[in-house]
Amino acid sequence: MSILSKLISCFYLTQRRRGAERSMRKIKRFVVLMAIALLLSMTSPGLAQVTNIAQVPSLSVEQQARNSYAKGQFAEAAQLFQQAAKGYQAAKDPIHQALSLSNLSLCYQQLGQWDDANRAITGSVAILNTIKETKAEKSLALAQALDIQGGLQLVRGQAEAALKSWEGATSLYNQLQKPSKVLTSQVNQAQAFQNLGLYKKAISLLETALKLPQISNNNLEQLKPAIEKVAATPETATALRTLGESLRVVGNFAPANLILSRSLAIAQQLKLPEIVTLNQISLGNLTRAQISLNKANKAEIDPQTAIDYYQQAAASGIPDLKVQAQVNQLSLLVETNQLDAAKALLPQVQQQVAALPASRSAIASRVNLAQTMIQLQKQAVEQIDWQEVAKLLAIAVQQAKDLGDVRIQADAIGSLGHVYEQTQQWADAEKLTQQAVQLGQQINAGDIAYRWQWQLGRVLKAQGKTESAIAAYKEAVGTIKSLRADLAAANPDVQFSFREAVEPIHRQLVALLIESNQKDNLKTARDVIEGLQLVELDNFFREACLNGNPAQIDQVDRKAAVIYPIILENQLAIIASLPNSQNKAEIKDSRDFRYYKTPISRDEIEKRTSRLRKSLNQDTVLDLTLPQLQKMYDLVVRPEAEDLAASQVETLVFVLDGVLRNIPIAALHDGKQYLVEKYSIALTPGLQLLAPRSLKQERLGALVGGLSEARSGFEALPNVEQEVKKIKSELPAEVLINQKFTSSAFQSQIAAVSFPIVHLATHGQFSSQADETFILTWDGKIKVNELSGVLKTVEVSRSNSLELLVLSACETAAGDDRSALGLAGVAVRSGARSTVATLWRVDDEATAKLMSNFYDQLVKAKETGISKAEALRLAQVAILKNPDYQSPYYWGAFVLLGNWT
Repeated sequence: MSILSKLISCFYLTQRRRGAERSMRKIKRFVVLMAIALLLSMTSPGLAQVTNIAQVPSLSVEQQARNSYAKGQFAEAAQLFQQAAKGYQAAKDPIHQALSLSNLSLCYQQLGQWDDANRAITGSVAILNTIKETKAEKSLALAQALDIQGGLQLVRGQAEAALKSWEGATSLYNQLQKPSKVLTSQVNQAQAFQNLGLYKKAISLLETALKLPQISNNNLEQLKPAIEKVAATPETATALRTLGESLRVVGNFAPANLILSRSLAIAQQLKLPEIVTLNQISLGNLTRAQISLNKANKAEIDPQTAIDYYQQAAASGIPDLKVQAQVNQLSLLVETNQLDAAKALLPQVQQQVAALPASRSAIASRVNLAQTMIQLQKQAVEQIDWQEVAKLLAIAVQQAKDLGDVRIQADAIGSLGHVYEQTQQWADAEKLTQQAVQLGQQINAGDIAYRWQWQLGRVLKAQGKTESAIAAYKEAVGTIKSLRADLAAANPDVQFSFREAVEPIHRQLVALLIESNQKDNLKTARDVIEGLQLVELDNFFREACLNGNPAQIDQVDRKAAVIYPIILENQLAIIASLPNSQNKAEIKDSRDFRYYKTPISRDEIEKRTSRLRKSLNQDTVLDLTLPQLQKMYDLVVRPEAEDLAASQVETLVFVLDGVLRNIPIAALHDGKQYLVEKYSIALTPGLQLLAPRSLKQERLGALVGGLSEARSGFEALPNVEQEVKKIKSELPAEVLINQKFTSSAFQSQIAAVSFPIVHLATHGQFSSQADETFILTWDGKIKVNELSGVLKTVEVSRSNSLELLVLSACETAAGDDRSALGLAGVAVRSGARSTVATLWRVDDEATAKLMSNFYDQLVKAKETGISKAEALRLAQVAILKNPDYQSPYYWGAFVLLGNWT
């Protein structure tokens, strides 16, 4: 007998011994199955009916069935609906026969008899589809049957089938001109999209259904009056809540809050307790998502607001939703380290969860509770009874099997495998985790499969099965790669946290690969860390923001070394891709891969980076800054320095990792000179991002935008005018400055001119949050998500693409250790092949001089043949030789991202 079977048998044996509780079963069934009715009501209508009951045969049976259903006597109602269906069949009334079967399906759903429910509704739809004549009565009956069928399919995890059913229902309701039914059916479709992970489709559908403008974080003022105009009906309250949930998942928190608050207000106005409670849970989840995001950025948000929402929902008295709210509150308390409160709430939640019968929501609550209990154990604050957690999950597994929902079954089995991982019962953990992986793959549920593939890799590694562990990790990374287009599309119950799941998977695989120090494994590790960079950008934008060019740039530039410093838990691993020492272009694999290891903790790397950034300011004495720059050189460059010198490379291309993106690579010091004095330097999120191409000198020109005056709380930049004049004297330019530099004017000019350079001398900020990454214009901010529209450079021909974007007065957000991610985001979002920007806001007089030197070098490049990276290097060296600007503060912030050639 398997472990799972033993646990389930043990549970049911215990249940059979509880004969004293039998007298309570009917009461419990009524209470908890009303909760299931609530769950189904979110996706299905009430009892199907197309005519007045007084006008149909079998009146007494039909009426009795409806009365029994209304009282929660579902078994009795089922018998009566079955009897009514037979009566209608005998009377040759197929429409009412089908209606009775539809209602019979609802009864079976309430009883948890899923196969019987499916047979009843399938029979109803089949009968109605055999009726050839088209009349309103038949169409309405079929629409209601499809509604009920869709609800059943969704509850059983068959979201694609549910979507088709509801699309059919929507079409019929449209034909029947029933707008409220159309909206309800569209909401149901949106919920199916949510379950498929297609949140943006759900948002688009509901925007149209509710007649709202396209929603973003940037149009709240336009959105507010449109939301207020939405009619106050039960249908719109549900539609708004569904829309708000989708917006939360994709990270549009501000409009989500606006829309959920409106839904809550409508539900309170119309006295709709279920929708009120659901909105309170949704608002709690929204606040929690904001807490998690700000926690990742080391900002503090009081979790009490979320807790208040959960407590309000729990007070509603609706059993299923009460449990959901309490489980969410418990996990939030653990997450925010309110451990005494969590321990006090735990017994109550355990009792409430134990009382729930099988339903999709109840199973999810069991899994959520089990995972929270595991987290309590990990934090060493509560000795958890592992047998109790295992039983909880075993029940969830069995209920998921009975329900026929493979997705939630995979989640429950994988969680059970995690229990055995925690108790180091490796063989059992491996077996269960493999089952979870297989189930996830069976239904193409990549958003859960990758987690169990990761868990399988950990379990195999713990058993010393290194090759099998690597294979499992590779599968997890491959699954994540396949999810790139829907990175924000995980089900809200299992939506992954980038920093807690996706990032560790990549790093743990890299650690396994580099241990062998074999060339093929080093190449794979390089590809994995590049994949991490792409996924991180996708996570930043909440969409797949770009696709790579399959040609590796490092195969094109034989004078470049590509360096990957990779932050692992207890080491800084460096993979360097160097030109092949044989230096023959015909060699297919023309790169040598080297691995260097420096034992150091992740925390120490973060501390060194923080100290270095703090030391770089205008007033710092150079003697105090140099030691920090030398320490970082020793960490990032010195391990490979001799090999770099021997390879005679001219350019160092860094694919920086984590907090290392915030350091000024050009200013790193070897004790004798700065790195920029020896090498041209470029940064890139990955080598497959942009195809290699140099500036075409015969058409060199720039569109220049700038602000010299103070705007929107940002101080004046008086030397911007000098900077702009110098650029205009060097090459053809169109200039927009101060009042002329508006978002609309800039967009018009970018469409009108075909210059390959865009230069913006204005304030800007790079942040780890897309919404906080922007460039300042006279009339507001251009946020990173708008850049692809503003910098519209559709390549009708290769001659009018954006080759170089220069941002000369931007800075990374203070206190945000991942802020340079926003810089990479701007670089890729702009569509420019190369971007020059600054890590901090440099003295604008020094910036004007450096930019002048930079453009001097670009103009001369036609004769000298130098690269963009070399042009920037020469400009930086010229400034650092000036006694007035010797400190790296003045020139070290400038970086070139993307194509360096």
